[in-house]
Amino acid sequence: MYSKIPSIHPLIDNGITKGDPNFSGGKLYCHCPSKKVEVTLASNIAHNHACGCSKCWKPKGALFSVVGVIPVDKVFITANGDKLYVVDPSAAIQRNACKECGVHLFGRIVKDHPFKGLDFVHVELSDSKGWQEPQFAAFVSSIIEQGFNPTGVKEIREKLKKEGLQPYDVLSPTLMDLIATYTGQKSGKLPSKL
Repeated sequence: MYSKIPSIHPLIDNGITKGDPNFSGGKLYCHCPSKKVEVTLASNIAHNHACGCSKCWKPKGALFSVVGVIPVDKVFITANGDKLYVVDPSAAIQRNACKECGVHLFGRIVKDHPFKGLDFVHVELSDSKGWQEPQFAAFVSSIIEQGFNPTGVKEIREKLKKEGLQPYDVLSPTLMDLIATYTGQKSGKLPSKL
């Protein structure tokens, strides 16, 4: 057991700030002191969540990332895009990070995938307020794979619940249903239009 629960994420540790449902977007910036990569998001995000997977970018010391999705046609690289590179070209989500500071600005799916057409973004990189707040926690048990002592995971799940985030060891039921629907349609077991 941990005497003090480690940082889940700065946007969660001290209570979650509710977003504005009418928020219309803003800019994300990498952490470089100058010549920052700038990505403009032309709408709010959806399905914002704490993610315990090993691939998502996390702030230093945090166990989880906070990541949401936005339609690809609402994401624009508006400054210093030459500094971006794809972290793992073989991954389903092509995470675009700054070559200098390492911050992931957006992840794009380029192959056939249930979430193709959506980019994954970290709105904590924005100085604008009003983004959708985290809605749930995904891949909670994955923090163990990254070295977190399994005896402390119960405390982490309790903390997430206390902050209003239902913890899952996969995605939320809504997102899992979308993946299953996509798979059923691809196999022909479901009609292409429901």
